[in-house]
Amino acid sequence: MSQRAAWGLTGVLFALVAIALPELGSDPWHFRPPSVDPQGPLAPLVRAAGEEWDVGIARAAAFLAALLVAGVAVVALRKRSFPAWTGLALALTVAVMLIAPSTLLQMGLRQSTEPWFHTNDSTFQIDIAGELVLDGENPYGHDYRPEGLDRFYTRDGSISPRVRRTEVALDHFAYFPGAAISGAVWRLMPEPLDDYRLFVALCTLGLFAAAMLIRAPLPWRLVIGVLLVANPIAVRSAWFGQNDAPSMLGVVLAFALVTRRRFMWAAGALAAAVLLKQFAVVAVPFVALMIPRRDLLRATAVFAGVVMVGSLPFFVADPGAFIDDTVKFGAGTYRIVGYGLSAILLRSGLLEDREGSYPFVIFALALWLPLTVWLLVQQRRQREEWLGAAGFALSILVLLFVGRTFNNYYLAWPATGAALAALIALSARTGTSAPSGTPASSRPPPGSRTSPG
Repeated sequence: MSQRAAWGLTGVLFALVAIALPELGSDPWHFRPPSVDPQGPLAPLVRAAGEEWDVGIARAAAFLAALLVAGVAVVALRKRSFPAWTGLALALTVAVMLIAPSTLLQMGLRQSTEPWFHTNDSTFQIDIAGELVLDGENPYGHDYRPEGLDRFYTRDGSISPRVRRTEVALDHFAYFPGAAISGAVWRLMPEPLDDYRLFVALCTLGLFAAAMLIRAPLPWRLVIGVLLVANPIAVRSAWFGQNDAPSMLGVVLAFALVTRRRFMWAAGALAAAVLLKQFAVVAVPFVALMIPRRDLLRATAVFAGVVMVGSLPFFVADPGAFIDDTVKFGAGTYRIVGYGLSAILLRSGLLEDREGSYPFVIFALALWLPLTVWLLVQQRRQREEWLGAAGFALSILVLLFVGRTFNNYYLAWPATGAALAALIALSARTGTSAPSGTPASSRPPPGSRTSPG
C-alpha cells in the first residue's frame, strides 16, 4: 500500500469509529432478571460491567481503536509504503474492536441469567429452532411457549397470559430453513459460544473476506470491505441479535464468485443466502444475468439443488405449517412498524391501525416489479457486471420500502449492494473483470481496460 492509500484507509476507519462510538451499545432491550450469577469464560467481563448491561467497555474499546488508527496515521507520515498485510490487519482489528465487546458482554450476561434475558427474540427463536432440529422435530408450526420464548417478551422472565395469547411469533417460525439448520449446527458449540449472535458476528466479519475476493485495487477492497463490516448497522446487529449478516454474506460471496468466474460456487452461495433469509431472493435474477448462458443451466441446477435439499425435509414434514410460517406469516402478520410506505399511510390516516390489512401485493406489483424488470433490462443491454449489484440494491430498497415493516437495519441490504456495485465497477476499470455474461475465455488480458478512461 502506498502512503496515500494508507492515509485514505485510516481516514475511513477513524470516521467509522467516530460515527459508531456515541451510539455503541445504546437502546438495548431493558431486561429485569431477578439475579445475575457470573459464570463461564465470560464471567470476568460480566463482573467488569457491574453484572449489568454497560456501554463503557464497548466505547472504551472503540476509543482504543481510534488511538490505534491514529498511531498508524502517524507512522504513515514517515513511510512511503506499507506491506499489504498491515492494511488487512488494521481494518480487521478495528472491526473486531467495534463488534466483539458488546456481543461478548451480551453472551456473558445471558449465560449468567436465563436464556430469555439479554438476547433478541429472532436469534432466541433460531436457537430454539436449532435445538428442535437436533431433536428431530419440526420448527415450523411449533408452539414456542414451553421453550420460554414468551418469557422474553415480559422482560422480567415472568409468564404473561396476555403475551401467550397475543404474541403471534410464539406459533410461527418466519425464517427459511437455513436459519434453523445453521442454528442446529451452532448449538453444538459449548456454552456460551452456542449463542447464535456469535455466528452473526463472525459472518459480519466474513463480509470483509468476501469483499477481498473481488479483483479491485487493494486500497479500495480494504475501504469497502471495512465499510461492509464496521458500519453502524452491522456493528449494532451483531450484539442486538439481528440475523441478516449470514444471508448477506452469502449474497456478497455470490457476486464476488461470479466476478471470479466461479459460477457453480456462486450459485451455491446464493442458494445458502436464500435459505438463510428471504430477502436474498431479490438477488437471484441479477446474479443470473451475470452468468454466461452456457453456464446458466448448470448454475441453476446447483442453486435449485441446494435450496431443495435444505427445504424439502421441512416442507414434506408439514407443508401447511411451512407455507403458513414462511410466506403467510412472514409477509403479512407483523405489525406495521418503521418508516416505510405502510407507516406513511398509517400516519396519513389512509390505514386504520398497525394490526390491520395492508395491500403489499398491490404496491409490489405496481411499483417494485416494474422497476425490477426495468433494472434487469438495463443490465441485460449494457452487460456490465456492476449493474447487477446496483440493480439488486435499488430493487431491494424499493421492496423493503413498500413492505409492511421497514426497520432501520433493513438499509444494510441496499447499502451492501451499493458497496458491491462500486467495488465491481472499480474492478472493471482496472481490467480485472469481464462484462456480464462474457465467457472466461474472452476476458481482456491483465492490465487492459474494459471501458474508456
